Amino acid sequence: MLTGMPGSGPIVLVGSGEFLPAMRQIDAALLAAIGRSRPRVAIVPTASWPDGEQVFRRWATMGVEHFSTLGAEVEAVLVRDGFDADDSAHVQAIGEADLIYLSGGKPGHLSESLVGSAVGDALLAAHARGATLAGCSAGAMALADRHFEFRKRRMVWPLRWEDGLDLVPGALVIPHYDFFPEALAAMFVLQAPRGLVTLGIDEETAVVGQDGAWQVHGVGRVTVWRGRRRQRFRRGEVFRI
Repeated sequence: MLTGMPGSGPIVLVGSGEFLPAMRQIDAALLAAIGRSRPRVAIVPTASWPDGEQVFRRWATMGVEHFSTLGAEVEAVLVRDGFDADDSAHVQAIGEADLIYLSGGKPGHLSESLVGSAVGDALLAAHARGATLAGCSAGAMALADRHFEFRKRRMVWPLRWEDGLDLVPGALVIPHYDFFPEALAAMFVLQAPRGLVTLGIDEETAVVGQDGAWQVHGVGRVTVWRGRRRQRFRRGEVFRI
């Protein structure tokens, strides 16, 4: 696993499966790489808030239970929206964490809540000081340069593109990549803003990046699109973007 180098911390992009047994080995390795006996983990379930309080709380609880069983000290950072994202207590929790995990849901709500907020700035600062930032599904999409969002009402196509946190400059993420026909993914790629690299991440698969190098973990593949050119990478393989 690409860890242990000085400077900015690792970025972890997950196609699906946060807080489930399929991710246990990967998450345990991430914690071990931090090098503390009880690493501090912050769970940020913001992307699930549009699905209701019960769903939001369930993802927070799942994250706390999952990382607690792996020996971490875990806190749920209950940022529901942009108002919560300027709360000083949430900023402090992010600032104290060794690993911050953005779970799945609606990528547009997540980026709109965090980009330019105090919590968003704290995430950037945490990454700069060496903390590990992980995102699954919508969380992975929001960590990238840009992400797609389906249009509302009748005109769902063409896709709408929004700014992410830009912690993966020059890239965008398609999670659950092996869940739907690749011809559909290709349509997304062809609509992407010019010059961006697309990372298609299979379900129950993660890619860990640091200093421009990315390594695949899990059962699936990562498909890297550069324009119309496509490359596949499997567990253990390393690529650069």
